[in-house]
Amino acid sequence: MVKLSCIIIALNEEKYLSKLLESLKNQSFQDFEIIVADYNSKDKTREIARKYGCKIVDGGRASVARNNGAKKAKGDYLLFLDADGWFPENFLKENLKEFKKSKKGVGTIIVKPLSDKLIDKFLYKLYNFWVIAMLKISPHASGCAIFARKDVFDKVKGFDESIVFAEDHAFARKAKKYGFIMLPVEAYTSTRRLEKEGRLSIARKFIYCGIRRLVYKEVDKELFKYDDVR
Repeated sequence: MVKLSCIIIALNEEKYLSKLLESLKNQSFQDFEIIVADYNSKDKTREIARKYGCKIVDGGRASVARNNGAKKAKGDYLLFLDADGWFPENFLKENLKEFKKSKKGVGTIIVKPLSDKLIDKFLYKLYNFWVIAMLKISPHASGCAIFARKDVFDKVKGFDESIVFAEDHAFARKAKKYGFIMLPVEAYTSTRRLEKEGRLSIARKFIYCGIRRLVYKEVDKELFKYDDVR
């Protein structure tokens, strides 16, 4: 049995997937499988996934895709990834070692942008500040890299498929009773959503939903337009 199952959610990701898979291929730790949960991509996403030896399962909305990938996972540990990420070569080795040592149920990381723009670096610093500040109150886990023990994932019944926004953070909150940890090696992600929707628009959505989740409940209905399909 492999130690780690990496589950990537995807929809038309030919522009980004190769870069992510190359960064996984170059990891110092190699005892893992890769599962791509693809939602009927019309481009070369599946072709690229096959080239790198990935297993392919059907995707859907982010929660559905992640759950479908987990059903096929053989690892004792799961790592949920977005397709537009990139990781330094010690990312898996150091984070998995620390995660196993902690015996926690779920772990996340600091996220940095694949961008040289000061505004992007500032926005990500704000996000990371919020994640650290909320660690013991209402933990957040970025969808670009969520570590989970398979037994804990099964106990909490995976990602809630009724949630339409911040399902990754909802999963972290649901699983926090089994322990939550911030892991040492950061992940990098593209700023494509910021470029597409606008930085101010994204910031407003995240702030509004962050407050709503904290004082009211998870976002289980469409409050605004947000592309959550993978």
